[in-house]
Amino acid sequence: MGNPKAFLEIHRQEAGYRPIHDRIHDFGEVEQTLNTRERKLQASRCMDCGVPFCHWACPLGNKAPEWNDALYKGDFELAFRLLSSTNPFPEFTGRICPALCEKACVLNRFNHEPTTNREDECAIIEAAFREGYIQPRTDIVRNGKKVAVIGAGPAGLAAANDLNHMGYTVTVFEKNEAAGGLLRYGIPNFKLNKAIIDRRIKLLEQEGIEFVYGSPVSSDAISSQLATKFDAVVISTGTPTARDLKAPGRELKGVHFALELLAQQNRVLAGIEFSKDERISAKGKDVLVIGGGDTGSDCIGTAHRQGCKSVTQIEIMPKPVEGPEDPQNPWPEWPRTLKTTSSHEEGCTRRWNINTLEFLGKDGHLTGVRIQPIDWKPNPEGGRPIMVEAGEPEVIKAELVLLAMGFLKPEHPEYPANVFVCGDAANGASLVVRAMASGKQTAAKVAAYLKDK
Repeated sequence: MGNPKAFLEIHRQEAGYRPIHDRIHDFGEVEQTLNTRERKLQASRCMDCGVPFCHWACPLGNKAPEWNDALYKGDFELAFRLLSSTNPFPEFTGRICPALCEKACVLNRFNHEPTTNREDECAIIEAAFREGYIQPRTDIVRNGKKVAVIGAGPAGLAAANDLNHMGYTVTVFEKNEAAGGLLRYGIPNFKLNKAIIDRRIKLLEQEGIEFVYGSPVSSDAISSQLATKFDAVVISTGTPTARDLKAPGRELKGVHFALELLAQQNRVLAGIEFSKDERISAKGKDVLVIGGGDTGSDCIGTAHRQGCKSVTQIEIMPKPVEGPEDPQNPWPEWPRTLKTTSSHEEGCTRRWNINTLEFLGKDGHLTGVRIQPIDWKPNPEGGRPIMVEAGEPEVIKAELVLLAMGFLKPEHPEYPANVFVCGDAANGASLVVRAMASGKQTAAKVAAYLKDK
């Protein structure tokens, strides 16, 4: 703790976003950066608590007090070594993690100005790349055993990275044309530039990991082929099935899953062309986003950049608590409070306790959505609350609807003993940082299994 008074004298300073009038016209990253002096000052605010709740809250167990102290002292190389000892890809979490550590920070407890861990993390890893601290490892000794990883999302990449460093020969099979999973095909470029992913994949390839693209692998093939060809198999295929809304009119042209829009837009930015009939665009349209989470927020930002006329976001659940504290989840737990993202700031009508009744259309094309305000009453028998009507139905004009209601947890058959499942494929849809933690844990399980065998 280099400056014991910093948390008293220096206020939290976030880098902030590019001006709205500027950023909505491109897909460049919206978040700005602080200069080195300001970043060191922010790192100095870390109190080096006797009980580091940030470390407890982080699924990866990041040692924020240690690398914040090194950052404050200007030792970026030491900060990088400490950060990368627990986090394999800080350039991802430093941009898109909701920062569970910050909500658990002791400074958040008494003045709601936690240490800027996420931004500090991003500054450290970018300095490491810039200064050449990150180089392909050339000291890996192969142990003669082979592992297949199915899926190149954050969980699969984390597992492959650890197993490769342990000496296993790793082959990653990916159904898409490039690696990253939802990092590449779900998260918009304005939150995560895909060059950041490409930089990391190039490093993994230089260290010996083989990537096989355009290679979907079925459950039967895993059990009958890969499990016999490889010493172990790691399944990290995420949650590919989005939750649907089986309301009348679902078949109308203009109703899409959120990822249909997000993945296509990212592919367009990568240079892939789509026909006019294939292209999903919000240009000149009234857009309705159904679902109040991060995916819905990403749809809002994408719709603005495509030139939409308006955006409305509806959520079937009640409006979260406003303000920094959640009585139902007190510090150091994660507060389920109202979240306003950079995309919301760009313009959006938000409504809660809204049920979707019907998609309306003309000549096969969507024209509007009939909705109804609802309320939730306690269930006298316990369990899920009961939904009741709370207002008259109304119609929201919309030519494009994006369903962003989450994903279904995958079901798996029984696999051979040398097959392991990790990330969202095992636990259901969650955070990138949790997927990475699961990948690392699974890599350790694979190593223990092969060692015992």
